[in-house]
Amino acid sequence: MGKQSTEFSALNSIDLSNPDINQSVNLLKQACLDSGFFYVVNHGISQEFMEEVFAQSKKFFSLPHKEKMKILRNEKHRGYTPVLDELLDPENQVHVGDYKEGYYIGVEKGEDDPESNKPFYGPNNWPAPGVLPGWRETMEKFHRETLEVGKAVAKIIALALDLDANFFDQPEMLGEPIATLRLLHYEGQVSDPLKGLYGAGAHTDYGLITLLATDDVSGLQICKDRDAKPQKWEDVAPLKGAFIVNLGDMLERWSNCVFKSTLHRVLGNGQGRYSIAYFLEPSRDCLVECLPTCKSDSNPPKFPPILCHDYLTQRYNDTHADLNVYKKQQA
Repeated sequence: MGKQSTEFSALNSIDLSNPDINQSVNLLKQACLDSGFFYVVNHGISQEFMEEVFAQSKKFFSLPHKEKMKILRNEKHRGYTPVLDELLDPENQVHVGDYKEGYYIGVEKGEDDPESNKPFYGPNNWPAPGVLPGWRETMEKFHRETLEVGKAVAKIIALALDLDANFFDQPEMLGEPIATLRLLHYEGQVSDPLKGLYGAGAHTDYGLITLLATDDVSGLQICKDRDAKPQKWEDVAPLKGAFIVNLGDMLERWSNCVFKSTLHRVLGNGQGRYSIAYFLEPSRDCLVECLPTCKSDSNPPKFPPILCHDYLTQRYNDTHADLNVYKKQQA
């Protein structure tokens, strides 16, 4: 197998129950400047509920392929994504996509909501009633609870950037977020970087932050210096009950590269692996532009302002298969 030898990365751990906010801010700032990855513990979601969410996720991925394809993701990125649907690292993946399957769940907007016809909003693409009893309710509850964890982390990030603690809580930001829960299942293939075979190809995340819950099977790797030749990859150890949090590209743009999004990938080791990613992004109409605390005459903005939905649409289109591919298969 062409897996490179790696070492486990030592990540800071942010305790959301810690009354000393300054300590949390300092730990987070250090993590963001070092690796862009950290653990979040004591976040308020019980271990029992986390285990229930993983059990329900396994139930979904255990359905027959034909059943899952009935809720194939739509143009608004809701629903099932088959194995090889996503190609995150075309330069190295030799035109073979990721060996993972997934399921997108977004913020629910009812059909009578004027926002519901816009990309990234709208009703979710749920399994038919009776297929998985109680499944939808479990996922909706987890979506709500993880949003609160994400908002708590965003407050600490704001303080670390010398902003008001509630900066990211404004209506145009996380007041109406594009918050996407994504269930993931890696089926147990063995990855081989030398052959361009990955569970998930090397990539950075698109939004503000990502919160990742994992089972106890390792596979996640990070590269702190994406420009290094050769790149050095470090394993991120699973931590029971914790979220692994990483920074996204929008935060890199907002912070003028003070905080950088971190390159990461997943290597399969032959074991099946389940994880749950929660991508926290601002509202679709949020203008992402350099923060006032991150620019000066000697350090002008490095990126032009861009609307959140324009940026996300481009990134999704770059990495996902054209839906017409599946229409042809099913014809």
